[in-house]
Amino acid sequence: MKNRNIIERFFARLKLFRGIATRYDKRKSVFCAAVLLVSAVIGAN
Repeated sequence: MKNRNIIERFFARLKLFRGIATRYDKRKSVFCAAVLLVSAVIGAN
């Protein structure tokens, strides 16, 4: 149950980034790169 809480908080923080939440990028590769970049920023905090 503890892991689920961590994952849910991660996705909540991920959705704070507007480009990720609304998916403005049309290409899958650009969207995945943005998710990886934001994940690195979230993980660094």
